[in-house]
Amino acid sequence: MRPIMSHKRVLYGYWRSSATYRVRIALNLKHLAYEQHLIHLLNNGGEQHLPLFSSINPNELVPVLIDGEVTLNQSLAIMDYLDEVYPQFPLIPKDLKSRYLVKALAQDIAVDIHPLNNLRVLQYLADDVGIETEQKQRWIQHWITQGFHALEKNLASTAGAYSVGNSITLVDLCLVPQVYNAERFNVDVSTFPTIDRVVQALRSHPAFIDAAPENQPDAN
Repeated sequence: MRPIMSHKRVLYGYWRSSATYRVRIALNLKHLAYEQHLIHLLNNGGEQHLPLFSSINPNELVPVLIDGEVTLNQSLAIMDYLDEVYPQFPLIPKDLKSRYLVKALAQDIAVDIHPLNNLRVLQYLADDVGIETEQKQRWIQHWITQGFHALEKNLASTAGAYSVGNSITLVDLCLVPQVYNAERFNVDVSTFPTIDRVVQALRSHPAFIDAAPENQPDAN
């Protein structure tokens, strides 16, 4: 299937941003072509703070998707939009129970786990609070591990081949980037067997491979 590009579609992001990573996977699964505008979150004091990007997203966070006349930030909102406008390869089930189960599990990752190891939180802890690198590592490991303990229990009852049954859903798009973050900070993901099994399966899918941080043009 050829990528769909009926109008200009641009994704502003950073190779290691897990929120951007989620959106890249969604675009790939739906075969939606897009241009990448690279925002380096560390260079020049953080390019997300420069006036050009700040005028697009005053929150100064990635990702931002421009799809024709639509401009959206927040990865969960972007993926919800993509699922509604481009229904091929649905990410959210149609039946009521499964729909909100998937949304809740995705938010367990994107709302509860991810923000506590986000770059601006870590920069504040280091620059303003003055914690050392080793303390910062323990902070990250603590919150990811605590979140994964709960998530593992949930997925043990919902998982089939993937996080919820045998179809890729929004949960999987949040899970793989969060495990990438966990591995960066030396969290032993093998202690969460359901999470580990599902992620290993997803990492063999072409849409996930193409979206992986190390395969992005700004990877360094």
